[in-house]
Amino acid sequence: MNTQNTTHFGFKQVATEEKVALVRGVFDSVAAQYDVMNDLMSLGIHRIWKRVAVQLGNVRAGDQVLDLAGGTGDLTTLFEKRVGKSGQVVLADINAAMLRTGRDRLINRGLVGNIRYAQVNAECLPFADNSFDCVCIAFGLRNVTDKDAALRSMHRVLKPGGRVIVLEFSHPIDKITEKVYDFYSFNLLPKIGGLVAKDEDSYRYLAESIRMHPKQDELKNMMEAAGLERCEYFNMTQGIVAIHRGYKL
Repeated sequence: MNTQNTTHFGFKQVATEEKVALVRGVFDSVAAQYDVMNDLMSLGIHRIWKRVAVQLGNVRAGDQVLDLAGGTGDLTTLFEKRVGKSGQVVLADINAAMLRTGRDRLINRGLVGNIRYAQVNAECLPFADNSFDCVCIAFGLRNVTDKDAALRSMHRVLKPGGRVIVLEFSHPIDKITEKVYDFYSFNLLPKIGGLVAKDEDSYRYLAESIRMHPKQDELKNMMEAAGLERCEYFNMTQGIVAIHRGYKL
């Protein structure tokens, strides 16, 4: 297989044009149990990571926010409270099953006034230049085939002064945490996925995709190359998760 036309899907090399469909299959499979699995996988800590990410977005009343790979709507719910009736949050995801789950969940909560929904590919966002005060992508960038294109697209739709927030599983900053995390990811996580979501393979892919994601400094450099400035990152839980932030000046 020509490596110039391939990319990674977990630890496997696949044809570049096949990855979107393969990732779609993963999230079609896990959508119904996604929230339950998030709580189990992180012991509920993912809710703290998300709240910190939203705080770092510095979103205010009246702002326009794009929640990319927004899935079941956790961050959209938090952003909606901050933008108020005068602002708007666009919950966007490439996966129809995840987007549908998120939309139904938010509508059931009565959140209907200032939220829009869009099925989009992060690599080629269908929004005008300078549209959003904040673009956030949480636990989604590692699944994007062309991360550089996605970051450039986020930069394009961001207003001057706006922020890109990337919340993503990252790389532990000490060897002890790394060893414990590896054991959990490759031995326990797939089994939990098999029991709860009836899909061991998808959660094995998720563990592998985390290991293939750029390390903290590499992702910071990628954000800068995409045109973002004042880029920085904040390690959470010993680097198991990192929140990156960059500005469009």
